[in-house]
Amino acid sequence: MPIPPEDRGGALSPGPGRVYVRYEMTDEINTIEDDRRRQLAALIDKYSSADGIHATQVDGLSCIRLSAPNMRLPAVYQPSICVIAQGSKQVLLDEEIYHYAPPQFLAVSVDLPLLGQVVEASVERPYLCLQIHIDPRQIGELIAHSGDAAWTRGDTARGLFVGTLDGATQEAVLRLARLLETPKDIPMLAPMMLREIHYRLLRGDYGSAIAQMAIAGSTTHKIGQVIRRIRTNLAAPMRVEELAAMANMSPSSFHQHFKAVTAMSPLQYHKRLRLTEARHILLSEDVDAASTAYRVGYESVSQFSREYARMFGAPPIRDIAGIRSAL
Repeated sequence: MPIPPEDRGGALSPGPGRVYVRYEMTDEINTIEDDRRRQLAALIDKYSSADGIHATQVDGLSCIRLSAPNMRLPAVYQPSICVIAQGSKQVLLDEEIYHYAPPQFLAVSVDLPLLGQVVEASVERPYLCLQIHIDPRQIGELIAHSGDAAWTRGDTARGLFVGTLDGATQEAVLRLARLLETPKDIPMLAPMMLREIHYRLLRGDYGSAIAQMAIAGSTTHKIGQVIRRIRTNLAAPMRVEELAAMANMSPSSFHQHFKAVTAMSPLQYHKRLRLTEARHILLSEDVDAASTAYRVGYESVSQFSREYARMFGAPPIRDIAGIRSAL
């Protein structure tokens, strides 16, 4: 059962008048699992030259390292699993907090604007995570080859969940990471290992939630297509009726299912996506708030500043200055 979050050691805490829900798991780690985790942590650390996200020679595989807890950072998470080998992290989806630590993973099945925060990390024991992108086409192929109709009966699932890796999936993830040690083997073996990981995710306790992202006609698949449309046309006005028609749903049904997947209404999602992109632009480019507001689709700079401050706690220029001074 979800329990209210606690404000511990700089962790995400609710703003005024907001009540968050925490989701976490407490499975014990046995000796074999602990050994796998140590090996995985060593590989992630080796292939992370510094703090940050590091692409690898394996397409769709990234190593993430952070040597200190950080502030809440917004990002759009794409379909992937994030396997923690050391440290812990929590992400905020609207009014829900998802906390995960070894041997857990975070799974994202549709593009979601999230606030993430590493809460356990140090120079001696940095936060270490392996991110593996989920390929819906590969999921679809595996479902087609399996002939298992049970996956098609899944209910509309949240596009984000925390799970625990079983032993077989842990071993598959570790073998994939070990390929970084033998780059000549990557072109031949990486596709097979990634396919195995996708298969084991499907066959695991969370298979139905993973499957829904790839099954044509499923609610999650439809919402995922709409989300890609929104992201592609971020600065354009959003008309819920048109998006509902694209998903072949009535406006009321579309609103209900969209919120079930994303925890937000379509309008809330669109706004959060715009503001997340705006913050990314302000951090990575030498631009002012006004030009950024217009780039992400705002016609009023004052409205942009108000909504930005409401989401991130400070107006754009002050917020960005605070982040840069903390880096």
